[in-house]
Amino acid sequence: MATTTTTSASTREQIMCFEPMVVSNSTIWQGVSPLSFALPVFLLQLVLVVLTTRALVLLLRPLNQPRVLAEILGGIVLGPSVMGRMEMFGVYVFPARSLLVMETIAHFALLCFLFLVGVEMDVTMVRETGRKALAVAAAGMILPFATGAVASFMLQGFAGKNIHQSEFLVFLGLALSVTAFPVLARILAEIKLLNSDIGRLSMSAAIICDTFTWVILAMTIAMTQSRGTAWASLWILAWGAAFVFLCFYGARRGMRWLMRRRIAEGQSVGDFHVCLMMTGMMAAATVTDAIGLHSAFGAFMFGLAVPNKGPLGVALLEKLEDLVTGLLLPLYFANSGLRTNLSTVREGRTAALLFIVFVIASVGKVAGTVMISLFYMIPLREGLSLGFLMNTRGVVEMIILEIGRDRRVLDDEAFAVIVMASLVLTSLVTPAVRYLHRPVRRRMGYKRRTLQRSSADAELRVMACVHNTRNVPSILSLLTLSSPTKRSPIFVYGLHLIELTGRASSLLIVHNTATSGSGSRKHASAANEHPSDHISHAFQSYEQQTASLSVQTLTIISPYATMHEDVCGLAEEKHVVLILLPFHKQQTVDGGMEPIDPSIKTLNENMLLASPCSVGVLVDRGLSSKSRSGRHSYSVAQLFFGGPDDREALAYTARMAENTCVNLTVVRFVLGDAASAARSAEGLQDEQLDDSFLTEFRLRKVGEELATYSENAVNNTEEMMGVIRTIESGKYDLIVVGRRQCEAALALMAGLADWTECPELGTLGDFLASADSATTTSSVLVVQQYLGEPAGGCGPSMTEEEMERGLRQHLNKGDRRTAAGNGAAAQPLNAVHWY
Repeated sequence: MATTTTTSASTREQIMCFEPMVVSNSTIWQGVSPLSFALPVFLLQLVLVVLTTRALVLLLRPLNQPRVLAEILGGIVLGPSVMGRMEMFGVYVFPARSLLVMETIAHFALLCFLFLVGVEMDVTMVRETGRKALAVAAAGMILPFATGAVASFMLQGFAGKNIHQSEFLVFLGLALSVTAFPVLARILAEIKLLNSDIGRLSMSAAIICDTFTWVILAMTIAMTQSRGTAWASLWILAWGAAFVFLCFYGARRGMRWLMRRRIAEGQSVGDFHVCLMMTGMMAAATVTDAIGLHSAFGAFMFGLAVPNKGPLGVALLEKLEDLVTGLLLPLYFANSGLRTNLSTVREGRTAALLFIVFVIASVGKVAGTVMISLFYMIPLREGLSLGFLMNTRGVVEMIILEIGRDRRVLDDEAFAVIVMASLVLTSLVTPAVRYLHRPVRRRMGYKRRTLQRSSADAELRVMACVHNTRNVPSILSLLTLSSPTKRSPIFVYGLHLIELTGRASSLLIVHNTATSGSGSRKHASAANEHPSDHISHAFQSYEQQTASLSVQTLTIISPYATMHEDVCGLAEEKHVVLILLPFHKQQTVDGGMEPIDPSIKTLNENMLLASPCSVGVLVDRGLSSKSRSGRHSYSVAQLFFGGPDDREALAYTARMAENTCVNLTVVRFVLGDAASAARSAEGLQDEQLDDSFLTEFRLRKVGEELATYSENAVNNTEEMMGVIRTIESGKYDLIVVGRRQCEAALALMAGLADWTECPELGTLGDFLASADSATTTSSVLVVQQYLGEPAGGCGPSMTEEEMERGLRQHLNKGDRRTAAGNGAAAQPLNAVHWY
């Protein structure tokens, strides 16, 4: 559509030209090209943009590059720099008449994205990091901005003609000093630094940088909107300030009132609320555009005003994130790419100067950040990582450059050079940070990695992992059986394991739970809380009701493929003795077992291979229902064949025997002469250890009438299976077995091994947990003892002297156990990543 206006002294004539239809009512068989109409052209453009972007994402994934690089490169590839050089491509796929539609939808996508960025930002993180984040943000902005100010005087003659020096100075300075918060968050998540100290500090600094960038940009636009009209600029600033005030003190309070009202009525966030927020975003963008500020400023500020500590922020991200970032946002980069022509870079001097300026500014940002880091006693390596992270650029910089080009502050040549320089420098961030934070895992020096070696009077540290709220009751019931006492208290690290999907909503879950206190949950209801809140409340409530037990709840967000590294690293850091994992299947109504997620099975297998301590896998068949039904006693049985894992399981059940509500029965399988003949010298030595450990158990537990002990001689598989089936039918609440039995017992189980479905449970554990054992309602706990350096270990083994020295150093630094134990009831749900 085109508009031509002709004005004369007596008449005013307006001529409008437009396509009669946007959708074709004919077919290609009638000789009519569908590309002659607006809608088919736009759909083809959208398909090409998405396919090109996805292809580049896959190509850059091995290089660990952020997605925004692929999106910007996709726009450049589809633009006149590459594909646009083919005349037919420009005429049929991206004709000039179609660009108005594409540009309009692209800018709408930009508004939606910036609105979600504002929702995702957690301003309370800035308060947590305090002056340190403000100092890092200031250092990361002042030096690059000063570099841009100096460079603007040198480059004014090259970057734009007949422009105001002040405008060019501000736009170049902002382009050099900005830090892209969304890109930074995803880089931190991918390299597992999201919730480390450096991750929280860099994200807080990025929030400050982005906010100040928008404010400075809005002021610059306002002051230069009407050159020579000072009052107009002042009015723009005044109305802009009033708009911000209205967002945070009007709209924000209205959102909170709406959420409180819906929560009080027991209703969840629905489509109405999402549509209402989107309407508010569009209204805010319209207002700021009418005021004289950029419409993106209104969308961002309105998103920032959304209370992200409640269900509203989570619902907005979950419902809009995929559509906006996956489908619509690439259109904005494609639209920018169509206006980026690398062939316009003809003056080598201009390109060299601009690139050198960007490099100097980036080095200055790193140097300023390092100086602030050293001032706050942050190690040099982390200070360098922080400096590189602050050099992340993305959408906000593209907006600044687009505005600068639209206002003719930058010409096409300067725009193209700055975009390419930003791409190059941003591509260096992830490799540099990965190098500075190489995943070298120190083997922490603690000796008691197993229950068998732990002292009976020492604190037991258990890491209880859950994937969803359904895992929590059974894990808590198992902890109750573990018998926490004043003589031997239990410290529980409750881990909520969340899969990292690359979506911003996952990041919001971390920030939301990490900063939510009890005060912010007063009006929350079960229907509106996130599962992380439910899990946190359950563990904290359990701590308050259980004596001699302390809880610290944490969250790990990571891809399932590498999640075991995070869990193992955290367990090593916390000196955990036992890691409890839920089975990857859950019980159905008819008593069978159905898989939850195959990735959980892989996670459990990796944990058993790489764990730095003992591991227990719990197959739940209603263990928690005993307490809910009013029963206060549990019947526990252990099948003992021999071997390190059975001894570890016996050490755990011996602790359970201390609980007056537990009736423990230990059944030892004594192998007959035929089975004993298969023993090797190592097997005989292992049997001696079994006898010694069982003798001590019988003296302490059976002699004090805390447990029942029996022996069953078996000579073949049939006799062994007969005893096991008798135990299964004994209505035990929990059956505990070792994952690996002695070699003679394994010879008897050779027939069962051929039918094993879940090798992570071992032959016996798999049989007890299989569907063939549906006649039993007993839950099963499979225990594996830590025997030394795990397979695929994370580092060289240490000598006893090195381990002792490492232990002293670790304890001298101070453990957070005391603080967590004294105030764990108010402990927030923290997100933890090992790096």
